[in-house]
Amino acid sequence: MVAGTPLSPTITFITRGFHPTPMDTPRLRTALIFVICIATPLIIGFVGTLFTYGSLTGWYALLEKPSFTPPAWIFAPTWTVLYILMGISLFLVLKNGSGSPSLKPAVVLFAAQLVLNLAWSVAFFGMRAISLALCVLLVLIALIAATMFVFRRISATAAWLLVPYLAWCCFAAVLNAGIWLLD
Repeated sequence: MVAGTPLSPTITFITRGFHPTPMDTPRLRTALIFVICIATPLIIGFVGTLFTYGSLTGWYALLEKPSFTPPAWIFAPTWTVLYILMGISLFLVLKNGSGSPSLKPAVVLFAAQLVLNLAWSVAFFGMRAISLALCVLLVLIALIAATMFVFRRISATAAWLLVPYLAWCCFAAVLNAGIWLLD
């Protein structure tokens, strides 16, 4: 459009009466993205608990578990912290990755590992398929490492924030394998 020429009738109709809202400010958009980034892993974690809680007092409680199995009360707060760290990590990548060719692969890997995170709960607690859950967990660990690698290209902090998640999943794989061997 040439400067000084009137807007097209469609644009004039759409924008007539348009007043900027608080969501039009960059700070509020950034805050909204931050909240979505934190909420996404927490929601996936909550969905996973729908498969978990029904088995905790019955099936899981009766399983023979390795001696290094943490008490049950440790899992919920640990996963909550890990999901929050994952959300912060995603936020940093989205915030710092604008224009980066690594952004799309980073988000795809993040989403894929999040799906596998949920798939583990479905396999282990929902299906009670201990060996399948172990396989899912091993692929999840590889995806977390790949996500960290790509995140590192955009934000070193984002990659480091995933280290506790990777460590916990490695511990979970050892625990899962122990349960499978004892089963």
